[in-house]
Amino acid sequence: MKKHLKHFLLFAVLTVCSIATAVAQATLKGRVVDADNSEPLIGATVSVSGTSLGTITDVDGNFSFEVKGSKATLVFSYVGYNEVRREVKLSGKTVDLGEIAMKPDAIGLDEVSVIASIIKSDRQTPIPISNVKLATIEEKVGNLEFPELLKSTPSVYVTRESGGYGDSRINMRGFDSSNLGILINGVPINGMENGKVYWSNWSGLSDVSQFIQVQRGLGASALGISSVGGTMNMVTKSTEAKRGGSAYVGIGNDGYRKYSVSLSTGLMDNGWAVTLMGALNTGDGYVKGTNYEGWTYFGNISKVINAHHKLSLTAFGAPQWHNQRSTMHKIEDYKNSPDGGRFNNGYGYINGELTGSGYGYNFYHKPQISLNHYWTIDENSSLSTSLYASIATGGGRRVRGNHSDWLTINYNTGRPEEEAMMTANGLIDYDSAMKANAESENGSQAIFTNAINDHKWYGILSSYKNRFTEHFTFTGGFDGRYYRGYHAEKIDNLLGGEYYYPGSKALDFQSPNQKLKEGDYVQYYSIGEIVWAGLFAQAEYSVEKWSAFASASLTEEAYRYHDRGGKPIDGKKISDFYHFLPWSVKGGFNYKFTENHNAFFNAGYFTRAPFFNSVFPNNTIEANADAPYEKIMTFELGYGFSTENFNLALNGYYTRWNDKSLRRQITAGESANITGLDAVHMGVELEATYKPVQNLELKGMFSYGDWRWADDVSFTLYDDMDKPIGTYNAYVKDVHVGNSAQMTGALSASWEMFKGFKLNVDYNYAGKNYADFDPANRTSKSDAGIDAWQLPDFYTIDLGLSYRFELCKGLKAVVYSNVYNVTNTCYIADAKDGANHNWDTALVYYGFGTTWSTGFKVMF
Repeated sequence: MKKHLKHFLLFAVLTVCSIATAVAQATLKGRVVDADNSEPLIGATVSVSGTSLGTITDVDGNFSFEVKGSKATLVFSYVGYNEVRREVKLSGKTVDLGEIAMKPDAIGLDEVSVIASIIKSDRQTPIPISNVKLATIEEKVGNLEFPELLKSTPSVYVTRESGGYGDSRINMRGFDSSNLGILINGVPINGMENGKVYWSNWSGLSDVSQFIQVQRGLGASALGISSVGGTMNMVTKSTEAKRGGSAYVGIGNDGYRKYSVSLSTGLMDNGWAVTLMGALNTGDGYVKGTNYEGWTYFGNISKVINAHHKLSLTAFGAPQWHNQRSTMHKIEDYKNSPDGGRFNNGYGYINGELTGSGYGYNFYHKPQISLNHYWTIDENSSLSTSLYASIATGGGRRVRGNHSDWLTINYNTGRPEEEAMMTANGLIDYDSAMKANAESENGSQAIFTNAINDHKWYGILSSYKNRFTEHFTFTGGFDGRYYRGYHAEKIDNLLGGEYYYPGSKALDFQSPNQKLKEGDYVQYYSIGEIVWAGLFAQAEYSVEKWSAFASASLTEEAYRYHDRGGKPIDGKKISDFYHFLPWSVKGGFNYKFTENHNAFFNAGYFTRAPFFNSVFPNNTIEANADAPYEKIMTFELGYGFSTENFNLALNGYYTRWNDKSLRRQITAGESANITGLDAVHMGVELEATYKPVQNLELKGMFSYGDWRWADDVSFTLYDDMDKPIGTYNAYVKDVHVGNSAQMTGALSASWEMFKGFKLNVDYNYAGKNYADFDPANRTSKSDAGIDAWQLPDFYTIDLGLSYRFELCKGLKAVVYSNVYNVTNTCYIADAKDGANHNWDTALVYYGFGTTWSTGFKVMF
């Protein structure tokens, strides 16, 4: 009996021990890195397959969490990288997996990141950054405009402005797109003549972007560009490393429809890979009279030649047309209209087809083609070179003629001109105008033209990087560009007449009584030519506790004006080349007090060549060779705190901008060229992320700025032929910089309620926003010291749901649904200051009320 009892007790002890071993708890730890360069991957997800257990990597790529059991299948995932699975036996109290290397899921993605100067760790580089990853783009974009994905970024203000497809604008720290560096795969897309970016030209970016990085302030871009407000780097999806594809269909408010399809061969055994994508967007538009159609195409062919060389050919374009609001309106007129904030009176119907009038219609196609060569010279050095071309065509509608007022809404009042022909329901009466044109004995008195802005742009961008030692890295390169911009107006529609007399506005190759037909030139015809060659260099030094960088650039810019439509001056119609040599220096220092705390400081000084129209202010070959360089000085100071599940960044900045130049539209036919304007921009920014559990992420930000014009200026007023009318003084000292909220805040939550089902909530606040000053309303000394009208503060709330699931083996699907501005907040998004600098003389655009979209995507 005792013997059996001993055997029973021994069996019981062994059973208990085996059970205890089976449910033993072990700590798993390791470090997730990029397979190509061993850089840590911050925020990578590490989870146990089939469970909700897991964590995310910290700022150094490390992870650690506890798991029960004898074995587990770990899944490592990170946006833009191929998923990694690892079987792990849980023996002992701690299991160290060492380094887990993940490869990018797109060929050449890492090399493109180098060209685009993407920062992988803000803990090592003293630059304030914010990232928008592919998953966020897909979950939130719906029928938003592409820049709206960044509206929760500190010091960023985004609106849809005139309300047409692609008409959104973005300001950062109070600077518009002409003072930001906007890059696609490292290639600059800011306009060569004025620095502006028209997002309708790039409306398909949300369909092809892998991720977006916003570098506020100085930025780490090695290009010789004065991105004082910040830099936006958009990296496209490139060629997928995996074979497969997807199909998407979406619907939304006001007739919104979207269809897209993508296919990829993946990397084949012969080293080739091909990815193709196409999409169509169409709808009626939220604002009345703003219907649109936009296409997107994307193609990438890549060849992995060997371990050292890769070639990648990318083509991307987004041809589109859209109607838009031609003018702002007074608040009173919105309130009196049954359409409220959707009010628009700048359109009518021709033969039953909705037709926008002057400034109410736009069409454009700006494809970009690039051939990239990535050369890994050795384990420490590389050379990335991009040859690119952009050949663009398109323009916007204008109304011309002796009686152009028949079809015109007054730019300064938002109301029809006295002679305007309007229908009983307040729309433009094209039938009456066409009848008058047909009956006229002197040809059409009101016609449609297209203001053409075509261009041919060719460039080369080459960047060499060498990690000379473990601590010291050098980057240097060349940025070369050649650009020709074609600016003209062509007759598009005679509107019932048989011909058009140019009269006193005849071009040099025309006579005043020449009968012009559709396709003939009118008003002006010129070419802007720019040659650009820049060198840049950056040195970085990094040790465990601190890092520092210093960079410099020098650029040769040459401008030449071709006046094909104007009279010769001294027998010439082509100007000489006028040369400018802007330069920049910047540097920064980052110190890590502990694993969790760091602080940084950086500073920079730039000179920027004056814009093209400041060098040729009279739109003739006569140049202002003494046009001043713009001069910018900026400082930044910041602090960061990071743990495994909490990150906080706090920074302050000061920027002084001297001799800034602006071009402002005053009326539909008049514009002002402002030079010598000084400004001061300073503020603070706070951004935080908290992930209390694996499937819940909370984010918040707050920014406060004080941005003012620092002096009074003079400006020259030009007529609709771009000829000078006169020069005036504008009293703008201490007036706040307008149309960019100087106080913003955001709170957001992303919660994966159960596997595959995610809820997103976003709250955005905008305050301390002022109307944009109108120099024509500030020519009296009585205007001195009076600030622009301050817009009411507002907030919006957006909701989003997505559900990812498996339809069948090898076929996955996701459903997206978004509601924007769920509370239907009525708010003013943009304003132009009025004569009395108050609400009842201001002209405004209202923001969008509640809108929605839903989509279904299948991936195979």
